Amino acid sequence: MVTTDHNDDTEFKRSASHFADRITADGRDGWPVRAGQYRLVVSRACPWANRAMISRRLLGLEGAISLAVTDPIQDERSWRFTLDPDDKDPVLGIGFLSEAYDAREQGYPGGVSVPAIVDVPSGRLVTNDFQRITLDFATEWTALHREGAPDLYPVPLRDEIDDVVDAVYRDVNNGVYQAGFARDQRTYDEAVGRLFSRLDRLSERLSTQRYLVGDTITEADIRLFTTLVRFDAVYHGHFKCGRNKLSEDPVLWAYARDLFQTPGFGDTVDFDHIRRHYYQVHTDINPTRVVAVGPDPSTWLIPHHRERLGGRPFGDGTAPDPVPAAEAVPSIGRADRA
Repeated sequence: MVTTDHNDDTEFKRSASHFADRITADGRDGWPVRAGQYRLVVSRACPWANRAMISRRLLGLEGAISLAVTDPIQDERSWRFTLDPDDKDPVLGIGFLSEAYDAREQGYPGGVSVPAIVDVPSGRLVTNDFQRITLDFATEWTALHREGAPDLYPVPLRDEIDDVVDAVYRDVNNGVYQAGFARDQRTYDEAVGRLFSRLDRLSERLSTQRYLVGDTITEADIRLFTTLVRFDAVYHGHFKCGRNKLSEDPVLWAYARDLFQTPGFGDTVDFDHIRRHYYQVHTDINPTRVVAVGPDPSTWLIPHHRERLGGRPFGDGTAPDPVPAAEAVPSIGRADRA
């Protein structure tokens, strides 16, 4: 997750990424694209980290940048690698992501967030700029893309994609947090009003087209999906986004299932991690730390029929290979407490 604070004690405000170096083809920030040099650190609970996981899968970057998955439950020392043997990441050799932050800037006063990219040789954090990481995967890492990788940020559509993702970020991605962490009624009412107004407009847009921009999957779809896939599981109840469930909007529900059933999307989603993180970490909202059950994740496999709208998920490209065994999420229905 990304560091947060509150403005005037009532309004949720997301802090900007402090470490915004970029990994580029020409290495202009001192970090050149290079296979094997970097490690992507994620929490499967986090929607911002989920974006990076999906982009990495779709573009076939698994062999170019390795993946570290943290425990969904943080403690006061930050994201921890307690899912790994000896409670340490086997590549970085650290027990907490904060150690990579400290290696970059000792005494950094901000929060420790995911996604984060760490330089393996030095153990130093490179970037935690969640808004930029996926765009650079799509545009700067092209020499390492798999054969048949889709163009997730096509030049002719970039202005439209940028407009869509700005609105989605403001009202939906961040909007659910503004509603969930609101500290007075007025702030909550305004946030939840903006959220559902935007969802209504997105539903209308998607009623006649399969994807948000153009006829293929783009960055815009990735960014909307990671909020939609968490909506009924945690945002509807835990964050009080209660006007209606995702599953009660026929268009958005079918759109989200279409993406979930597309290789590279649903195979990155772990509902168990999602629910345990939100319900057990946000103790100011849920002081009992009791984790709610449901909804039944098998409903994500119901046929969506969105192919009737046309569109080609990967454009002129192809679907990614199956997820590497070491990165596989437990199958739906086995480990998600539904």
